[in-house]
Amino acid sequence: MKASHVLILDPDGERREELVSTFRNGGHLPVPYSDPADAARALAVPGLELAVLALDIPGLDQTLLRQAVAPAEPALPEPLHDVERRHIARVLAYTHGNKRRAAHLLGIARSTLLAKVRKYGLGNGSGD
Repeated sequence: MKASHVLILDPDGERREELVSTFRNGGHLPVPYSDPADAARALAVPGLELAVLALDIPGLDQTLLRQAVAPAEPALPEPLHDVERRHIARVLAYTHGNKRRAAHLLGIARSTLLAKVRKYGLGNGSGD
């Protein structure tokens, strides 16, 4: 089983450490936060598979959270080119623009990545 990166947001330090220990013992990679603003910024980082939130955080709108996690109507599927463009952009951000490493992570040839970068306007098209 592949270890998952798990964001844990809980202002209660004791409960947060208990969750961290539980996930770590389960072979996962927990990333604990006590501040909701810091956790929100971390949610934008590629590679996060799960998030565990304390439901008693002041100001947390549980109705909005429930709708975000399980919307009443499923979202329309995105066109594949939109998903591919966004994914390539995230991988390039993750590699700090290193196209050789990004191509390796994506499992494609560097020349293929360069063509896609040009196609989607994601950079100057020159490689590292």
